[in-house]
Amino acid sequence: MNFRAIIHDAEEGGFWAEVPALPGCFTQGETLEEVRANLQEAIRGCLAVLNERKGSSERVREVLEIAV
Repeated sequence: MNFRAIIHDAEEGGFWAEVPALPGCFTQGETLEEVRANLQEAIRGCLAVLNERKGSSERVREVLEIAV
């Protein structure tokens, strides 16, 4: 499963990122490497919440790749 993430410069320094396909899915980091790593965790968390809300038997097992 691939998601497009948009990384922005943060006004206070560092970076923040959003995943448009997952409303409310945001993360941040002091470096580009950190924000990229944090995107994996943010996407997994957002998908887990969506699965809980959906109440479906269909579950996301893992997120394998992020297209940046």
